[in-house]
Amino acid sequence: MKEAIQQLVKAALQTLVDSGEFAELTIPEIKLDRTRDATHGDYASNIALALAKQVGVKPRELAENIIAALPHNTCIKHIEIAGPGFINFFLAQATQMEIVETVLSQASTYGHNSAGQDSKGNAQAVQVEFVSANPTGPLHVGHGRGAAVGDSICRLFEATGWAVTREFYYNDAGQQINNLATSVSLRCQGIGPDDERWPTDGYRGGYIVELAQAYMNGESIGNVKGAADPTNDEAIRHFAVAYLRQEQDSDLRAFDVSFDVFSLESALYAEGKVEQVFEQLTDNGFTYEKDDALWLKTTDFGDDKDRVMRKSDGSYTYFVPDVAYHRDKWQRGFKKVVNEQGADHHSTITRVRAGLQGLDIGIPKNWPDYVLHQMVTVMKNGEEVKISKRAGSYVTLRDLIDQTGTDATRFFLVARRADSQLTFDIDLALQKSNENPVYYIQYAHARICSAIANAMQKYEPWDKKQGLAHLDLLNAEHEIELARLLASFPEKLASAASELAPHVIANYLRELAAALHSWYASGNQDKNLQLLVADHTLRNARLCLAEATRQVLANGLQLLGVSAPQKM
Repeated sequence: MKEAIQQLVKAALQTLVDSGEFAELTIPEIKLDRTRDATHGDYASNIALALAKQVGVKPRELAENIIAALPHNTCIKHIEIAGPGFINFFLAQATQMEIVETVLSQASTYGHNSAGQDSKGNAQAVQVEFVSANPTGPLHVGHGRGAAVGDSICRLFEATGWAVTREFYYNDAGQQINNLATSVSLRCQGIGPDDERWPTDGYRGGYIVELAQAYMNGESIGNVKGAADPTNDEAIRHFAVAYLRQEQDSDLRAFDVSFDVFSLESALYAEGKVEQVFEQLTDNGFTYEKDDALWLKTTDFGDDKDRVMRKSDGSYTYFVPDVAYHRDKWQRGFKKVVNEQGADHHSTITRVRAGLQGLDIGIPKNWPDYVLHQMVTVMKNGEEVKISKRAGSYVTLRDLIDQTGTDATRFFLVARRADSQLTFDIDLALQKSNENPVYYIQYAHARICSAIANAMQKYEPWDKKQGLAHLDLLNAEHEIELARLLASFPEKLASAASELAPHVIANYLRELAAALHSWYASGNQDKNLQLLVADHTLRNARLCLAEATRQVLANGLQLLGVSAPQKM
């Protein structure tokens, strides 16, 4: 319907041009937005405001001319001019209800689009890197937010026609891994954090004790076996990384998150890719020596100061392998890449992009895209939860999954914009009430399933064909509002995908669930508005609307990796 109205407006403008009244008018793309408030119609356009200056008339006057030139269309009930010159379109009730048949026919693909396909209809490749936690301990709640947001972004891409590769990058080299190996080695020797020999940067969590015991017991993690030698730093390093990688993978599986590719920082060094980046940047004239270190001219690419690339001891700073890793992504053919990371990575964006520009291999200036999530505060019993009994210094993702379940954890972690701080209230996540958003939405879905099952038991089988033929009977306020919301889902999905913003879907689902519950509540006030009325024709039509609503709730929950239960 949106495209149809856009064509009507374009035709009206062409009529005004052809008539000579506004011969100088250049017709642009017609912007049409779905309204938030039903009193303002179903769609609104600012076209008169956008073109008024060009033709030298007031916006409201131009709006009146556009309306007068619009071709007649029975799908539009009436049109109003609002404010300084917005044109509001009100759809006919029958037109609004057509969305029910569309939803039922498209089912699980309703709302999807082909934005990610090329001109030949082939899915274009997009790589999404997320979580990418250092293998130095259990995943914490921040990693959980990255997992929930990143996986939801992947699902949004898939629903909009892209061929998605999910990737996890392990920083399995560098000082943090050395600190991990040292901590495990000391534990293997019976030395704990209270001993003066314990390093300041050592890892103190109880999981280090478990790791050390597994190593000394000679346990096997894949093809890596514990050597049971507390002084063999290299063996400890390999075993510790394998052990914690396996644990992180287990947590992610419990969170219903999987990856297609795992990339290792150590491989970038082993395959000479870090050295290649260094040599290429040097050959291109973007490095210089100062204070016994090698610097990269990141100021040439918008940074506020140049950055050390190779330290005086000969080791590379942390962003250099990041540049090598992203060069590898580009060389693998990923022209669209999204990195979902914590807000602490903000300072690396400019220098990584600067390094990529310095390579001069055709990478666009603002490649890759970034989504940075803010911190998560965990609350329980009105107090902040700061540590895990096992990890010691932070709340683990597994803690939340075990306490609140995968569905609640995933929904809560995507419910707000990624760049806003988030409070995870464990008590709220456990509530079976309307205050708990995930329960509220899932209950709406289960409520419809129950109603359809009850209809099948109490009355004859649901006649979908008859219901679709009599959608014109659905003219109650709550029914029309549901239809409006169902029709807006494709736009919400498209917006969430293009803006890398899964919280848009979470907010939409809460609104749709509220409309569904309000519809049910209206039946308590007026028996004629009940879903399961005795009139079989009206009942079948309402069951069609209910099933369409259930389908869209299920589609939206799937995008967030949350289940759609039939019973609660």
